[in-house]
Amino acid sequence: MVNRIAASFDGALPLPRVADRAEWLTERASLLEREKAHTRAGDAIASARRRLPVTPVGPATVVGEDGPVPFAEIFEGRRMLIAYTFMWNHGQPFDAQCMGCTFSASQLPTQTYLSQRDVTLAMLCEGPWSEISAYREFMGWTHPWYSTSAALHNPAVAGEKYLRCYLRDGQDVYLTYEVTDRGTEVMDPILGLLDRTIYGRQEQWEDSPPGWPQGPAGEWWRRDGRPVAQWERPKNQKQHSAEGVDR
Repeated sequence: MVNRIAASFDGALPLPRVADRAEWLTERASLLEREKAHTRAGDAIASARRRLPVTPVGPATVVGEDGPVPFAEIFEGRRMLIAYTFMWNHGQPFDAQCMGCTFSASQLPTQTYLSQRDVTLAMLCEGPWSEISAYREFMGWTHPWYSTSAALHNPAVAGEKYLRCYLRDGQDVYLTYEVTDRGTEVMDPILGLLDRTIYGRQEQWEDSPPGWPQGPAGEWWRRDGRPVAQWERPKNQKQHSAEGVDR
């Protein structure tokens, strides 16, 4: 299917200025200095992040594949936990679930390398276990998921669209970092790759040259009424609503 944003330009996308290789190398070298400064600034921010104080999480119970468990158990024996709080539309079918969270969850790395640094990666969600586990199975995701529906009183565990980091000391758990909105883009390597292309993300908020293809932010995460990642699932695979009725 043709990309709707590109199609609006009838295939005649604008081209940037053409330069010979010598001029291109000069301008590329100038931009490279800015990119290096950006990298060093990011290193300095990461250094400050490692020096943040921590705050106790307190008692919390979540529900996973093995039923209710204390929050400390989802570390799977490791010292650190990275968790994303997936937005859930209660009682809604799969195609009505958050396209942004689905976009991010579909890009998560495997556990393999994180394990080498004593880190577990998990998804938290305020939806009931019966609903979120069905969606996880439908999407073919392998990371552990947990329902936080019994922990909504705990602000360090509950909520939606947060990326959080935790530290475990025995059974004591501490929140070490929390971010939301564009701060979660570290989960989305696709965006970083697009940022390096000539047309970028093709979204209206971007500062691009006149005539560059652009559309509403995040519009391309959904196609024909479904999150794009769902198009990778078998078309004949059944979806279920909250009531368990086949769709």
